[in-house]
Amino acid sequence: MRKNKLREMISQQQAIVCGWLSIPSAYLAEGAGHQGYDCVTVDLQHGMLGFEAAVHMLQAISSTPAVPIVRSPSNEAEGIMHLLDAGAYGVICPMVSTKEDAAALVSACRYAPVGTRSFGPARGKLYGGDDYFKHANDEILTIPMIETAEGLANIDDILAVPGIDMIYIGPNDLALALGETPGAENGPGKTTAAISHILERATAAGVPVGIFCSNATLAKQRIDEGFALVTPGNDFALATQAMSVAVAQSRSIDT
Repeated sequence: MRKNKLREMISQQQAIVCGWLSIPSAYLAEGAGHQGYDCVTVDLQHGMLGFEAAVHMLQAISSTPAVPIVRSPSNEAEGIMHLLDAGAYGVICPMVSTKEDAAALVSACRYAPVGTRSFGPARGKLYGGDDYFKHANDEILTIPMIETAEGLANIDDILAVPGIDMIYIGPNDLALALGETPGAENGPGKTTAAISHILERATAAGVPVGIFCSNATLAKQRIDEGFALVTPGNDFALATQAMSVAVAQSRSIDT
Protein backbone atom coordinates (compact mmCIF):
# COMPACT_ATOMS: atom_id res chain seq x y z
CA MET A 1 0.00 0.00 0.00
CA ARG A 2 1.13 3.55 -0.69
CA LYS A 3 2.68 4.93 2.48
CA ASN A 4 1.04 7.86 4.23
CA LYS A 5 3.92 10.32 4.34
CA LEU A 6 2.18 12.29 7.09
CA ARG A 7 2.82 9.42 9.49
CA GLU A 8 6.52 9.57 8.72
CA MET A 9 6.53 13.34 9.20
CA ILE A 10 4.81 12.94 12.55
CA SER A 11 7.30 10.31 13.68
CA GLN A 12 10.18 12.61 12.68
CA GLN A 13 8.52 15.63 14.32
CA GLN A 14 8.40 17.52 11.04
CA ALA A 15 5.77 20.26 10.85
CA ILE A 16 2.95 19.52 8.40
CA VAL A 17 1.44 22.36 6.35
CA CYS A 18 -2.08 21.52 5.26
CA GLY A 19 -4.06 23.08 2.42
CA TRP A 20 -7.81 23.54 2.87
CA LEU A 21 -10.38 23.49 0.07
CA SER A 22 -13.95 24.78 0.28
CA ILE A 23 -14.51 25.47 -3.43
CA PRO A 24 -15.77 22.52 -5.54
CA SER A 25 -13.03 22.51 -8.18
CA ALA A 26 -10.78 19.64 -9.22
CA TYR A 27 -8.65 22.15 -11.12
CA LEU A 28 -8.05 24.18 -7.96
CA ALA A 29 -7.44 20.99 -5.96
CA GLU A 30 -4.81 19.87 -8.42
CA GLY A 31 -3.16 23.28 -8.34
CA ALA A 32 -3.16 23.35 -4.56
CA GLY A 33 -1.51 19.94 -4.42
CA HIS A 34 1.46 21.28 -6.41
CA GLN A 35 2.09 24.31 -4.17
CA GLY A 36 4.16 22.54 -1.52
CA TYR A 37 1.44 21.55 0.93
CA ASP A 38 2.15 18.26 2.67
CA CYS A 39 -1.54 17.42 2.55
CA VAL A 40 -4.70 19.00 1.20
CA THR A 41 -8.05 18.75 2.99
CA VAL A 42 -11.36 18.67 1.14
CA ASP A 43 -13.89 20.27 3.48
CA LEU A 44 -17.33 18.66 3.38
CA GLN A 45 -18.55 20.31 6.56
CA HIS A 46 -18.35 24.01 5.71
CA GLY A 47 -17.12 23.79 2.11
CA MET A 48 -19.55 24.49 -0.73
CA LEU A 49 -19.34 20.93 -2.03
CA GLY A 50 -20.78 17.44 -1.76
CA PHE A 51 -19.58 13.88 -2.19
CA GLU A 52 -19.35 13.80 -6.00
CA ALA A 53 -17.30 16.99 -6.12
CA ALA A 54 -15.13 15.64 -3.31
CA VAL A 55 -14.34 12.51 -5.34
CA HIS A 56 -13.13 14.60 -8.29
CA MET A 57 -11.04 16.73 -5.94
CA LEU A 58 -9.50 13.70 -4.24
CA GLN A 59 -8.62 12.31 -7.68
CA ALA A 60 -6.94 15.60 -8.55
CA ILE A 61 -4.98 15.77 -5.29
CA SER A 62 -3.92 12.16 -5.79
CA SER A 63 -2.00 13.21 -8.91
CA THR A 64 0.15 15.59 -6.82
CA PRO A 65 2.73 15.13 -4.02
CA ALA A 66 0.14 16.15 -1.38
CA VAL A 67 -1.69 13.58 0.74
CA PRO A 68 -5.48 13.70 0.16
CA ILE A 69 -7.53 14.04 3.35
CA VAL A 70 -11.05 15.18 4.14
CA ARG A 71 -13.05 16.91 6.80
CA SER A 72 -16.19 14.83 7.09
CA PRO A 73 -19.52 16.65 7.42
CA SER A 74 -20.22 14.87 10.71
CA ASN A 75 -19.37 11.83 12.80
CA GLU A 76 -21.73 9.62 10.80
CA ALA A 77 -20.08 6.25 10.14
CA GLU A 78 -21.63 5.74 6.70
CA GLY A 79 -20.37 9.08 5.39
CA ILE A 80 -16.89 8.58 6.83
CA MET A 81 -16.59 5.12 5.29
CA HIS A 82 -17.76 6.48 1.92
CA LEU A 83 -15.06 9.17 1.95
CA LEU A 84 -12.39 6.62 2.83
CA ASP A 85 -13.60 4.42 -0.02
CA ALA A 86 -13.23 7.49 -2.24
CA GLY A 87 -9.51 7.61 -1.47
CA ALA A 88 -9.11 9.88 1.57
CA TYR A 89 -5.96 9.01 3.51
CA GLY A 90 -7.17 10.75 6.64
CA VAL A 91 -10.40 12.00 8.20
CA ILE A 92 -10.72 15.17 10.26
CA CYS A 93 -14.04 14.82 12.09
CA PRO A 94 -15.89 17.82 13.56
CA MET A 95 -17.56 18.20 16.93
CA VAL A 96 -15.96 15.28 18.79
CA SER A 97 -16.87 15.94 22.42
CA THR A 98 -16.60 12.63 24.30
CA LYS A 99 -14.55 9.46 24.38
CA GLU A 100 -17.57 7.71 22.88
CA ASP A 101 -17.54 10.13 19.93
CA ALA A 102 -13.83 9.50 19.46
CA ALA A 103 -14.23 5.73 19.67
CA ALA A 104 -17.03 5.84 17.07
CA LEU A 105 -14.77 7.77 14.71
CA VAL A 106 -11.93 5.28 15.13
CA SER A 107 -14.32 2.39 14.55
CA ALA A 108 -15.59 3.89 11.29
CA CYS A 109 -12.03 4.36 10.03
CA ARG A 110 -10.73 0.86 10.86
CA TYR A 111 -11.49 -2.57 9.45
CA ALA A 112 -12.17 -5.52 11.77
CA PRO A 113 -11.03 -6.68 14.19
CA VAL A 114 -10.30 -3.18 15.57
CA GLY A 115 -13.19 -1.37 13.87
CA THR A 116 -16.42 -1.69 11.95
CA ARG A 117 -15.50 -0.16 8.60
CA SER A 118 -17.38 -1.87 5.78
CA PHE A 119 -15.28 -3.34 2.97
CA GLY A 120 -15.49 -1.69 -0.45
CA PRO A 121 -12.44 0.54 -0.87
CA ALA A 122 -13.08 1.36 -4.57
CA ARG A 123 -10.88 4.44 -5.21
CA GLY A 124 -8.99 3.82 -1.97
CA LYS A 125 -7.55 0.69 -3.52
CA LEU A 126 -6.78 2.46 -6.81
CA TYR A 127 -4.82 5.13 -4.96
CA GLY A 128 -3.41 2.98 -2.16
CA GLY A 129 -2.63 -0.23 -4.03
CA ASP A 130 -3.82 -3.83 -4.28
CA ASP A 131 -2.84 -4.60 -0.69
CA TYR A 132 -4.96 -1.70 0.63
CA PHE A 133 -7.05 -3.88 2.94
CA LYS A 134 -3.99 -5.41 4.57
CA HIS A 135 -2.43 -2.07 5.53
CA ALA A 136 -5.23 0.51 5.61
CA ASN A 137 -5.64 0.38 9.38
CA ASP A 138 -1.98 1.33 9.74
CA GLU A 139 -1.94 4.13 7.15
CA ILE A 140 -5.26 6.00 7.42
CA LEU A 141 -5.18 8.91 9.89
CA THR A 142 -8.04 9.36 12.36
CA ILE A 143 -8.27 12.95 13.56
CA PRO A 144 -11.06 14.21 15.85
CA MET A 145 -11.69 17.94 16.11
CA ILE A 146 -11.75 19.53 19.55
CA GLU A 147 -14.02 22.56 19.28
CA THR A 148 -16.67 22.32 21.97
CA ALA A 149 -16.69 23.11 25.67
CA GLU A 150 -17.51 19.45 26.33
CA GLY A 151 -14.61 18.31 24.17
CA LEU A 152 -12.30 20.64 26.08
CA ALA A 153 -13.52 19.26 29.41
CA ASN A 154 -13.09 15.67 28.17
CA ILE A 155 -9.75 16.18 26.45
CA ASP A 156 -7.85 13.61 28.53
CA ASP A 157 -10.50 10.94 27.94
CA ILE A 158 -10.50 11.63 24.19
CA LEU A 159 -6.71 11.48 24.00
CA ALA A 160 -6.75 8.10 25.72
CA VAL A 161 -8.95 6.47 23.04
CA PRO A 162 -6.88 3.86 21.13
CA GLY A 163 -6.50 4.68 17.45
CA ILE A 164 -6.52 8.47 17.70
CA ASP A 165 -3.62 9.58 15.50
CA MET A 166 -3.88 13.35 16.00
CA ILE A 167 -6.35 15.90 17.29
CA TYR A 168 -7.27 19.06 15.41
CA ILE A 169 -8.41 22.26 17.08
CA GLY A 170 -11.22 24.30 15.53
CA PRO A 171 -10.49 27.67 17.14
CA ASN A 172 -13.57 29.53 15.94
CA ASP A 173 -16.16 27.04 17.19
CA LEU A 174 -14.13 26.65 20.37
CA ALA A 175 -14.31 30.41 20.85
CA LEU A 176 -18.09 30.38 20.40
CA ALA A 177 -18.39 27.52 22.87
CA LEU A 178 -16.45 29.53 25.43
CA GLY A 179 -18.53 32.68 25.00
CA GLU A 180 -16.06 34.52 22.76
CA THR A 181 -16.17 35.37 19.05
CA PRO A 182 -14.41 33.88 16.01
CA GLY A 183 -10.84 35.15 15.87
CA ALA A 184 -10.47 35.19 19.65
CA GLU A 185 -7.44 32.89 19.39
CA ASN A 186 -5.45 35.91 18.18
CA GLY A 187 -5.60 37.60 21.57
CA PRO A 188 -5.71 36.93 25.32
CA GLY A 189 -8.75 35.22 26.73
CA LYS A 190 -10.47 31.89 27.28
CA THR A 191 -9.88 30.58 23.75
CA THR A 192 -6.16 31.22 23.83
CA ALA A 193 -5.91 29.57 27.24
CA ALA A 194 -7.96 26.59 26.04
CA ILE A 195 -5.74 26.09 22.99
CA SER A 196 -2.66 26.10 25.20
CA HIS A 197 -4.30 23.63 27.57
CA ILE A 198 -5.23 21.23 24.74
CA LEU A 199 -1.71 21.36 23.34
CA GLU A 200 -0.23 20.73 26.79
CA ARG A 201 -2.47 17.73 27.52
CA ALA A 202 -1.98 16.22 24.06
CA THR A 203 1.78 16.64 24.24
CA ALA A 204 1.80 14.90 27.61
CA ALA A 205 -0.22 12.05 26.08
CA GLY A 206 2.08 11.79 23.06
CA VAL A 207 -0.65 12.78 20.59
CA PRO A 208 0.21 15.37 17.89
CA VAL A 209 -2.02 18.41 17.46
CA GLY A 210 -3.19 20.27 14.37
CA ILE A 211 -4.96 23.62 14.21
CA PHE A 212 -6.69 25.88 11.71
CA CYS A 213 -5.02 29.29 11.42
CA SER A 214 -6.37 32.51 9.97
CA ASN A 215 -3.11 33.32 8.19
CA ALA A 216 0.44 32.17 7.57
CA THR A 217 1.91 34.36 10.30
CA LEU A 218 -0.23 32.66 12.91
CA ALA A 219 0.55 29.27 11.35
CA LYS A 220 4.28 29.90 11.79
CA GLN A 221 3.63 30.91 15.41
CA ARG A 222 1.72 27.68 16.01
CA ILE A 223 4.56 25.59 14.58
CA ASP A 224 6.98 27.37 16.92
CA GLU A 225 4.61 26.59 19.81
CA GLY A 226 4.79 22.88 19.03
CA PHE A 227 1.80 22.16 16.80
CA ALA A 228 2.39 19.23 14.44
CA LEU A 229 0.05 20.42 11.67
CA VAL A 230 -1.12 23.87 10.66
CA THR A 231 -3.65 25.07 8.10
CA PRO A 232 -2.77 28.64 7.01
CA GLY A 233 -6.24 29.65 5.79
CA ASN A 234 -8.57 28.14 3.21
CA ASP A 235 -8.74 28.49 -0.55
CA PHE A 236 -11.49 31.11 -0.62
CA ALA A 237 -9.80 33.38 1.91
CA LEU A 238 -6.40 33.10 0.23
CA ALA A 239 -7.84 33.67 -3.25
CA THR A 240 -9.94 36.70 -2.30
CA GLN A 241 -7.05 38.22 -0.35
CA ALA A 242 -4.82 37.87 -3.41
CA MET A 243 -7.53 39.43 -5.57
CA SER A 244 -7.88 42.36 -3.19
CA VAL A 245 -4.13 42.97 -3.25
CA ALA A 246 -4.07 42.78 -7.05
CA VAL A 247 -6.88 45.33 -7.35
CA ALA A 248 -5.23 47.67 -4.85
CA GLN A 249 -1.85 47.42 -6.58
CA SER A 250 -3.43 47.97 -9.98
CA ARG A 251 -5.17 51.14 -8.85
CA SER A 252 -1.97 52.47 -7.28
CA ILE A 253 0.11 52.14 -10.46
CA ASP A 254 1.21 55.52 -11.78
CA THR A 255 0.09 56.29 -15.33
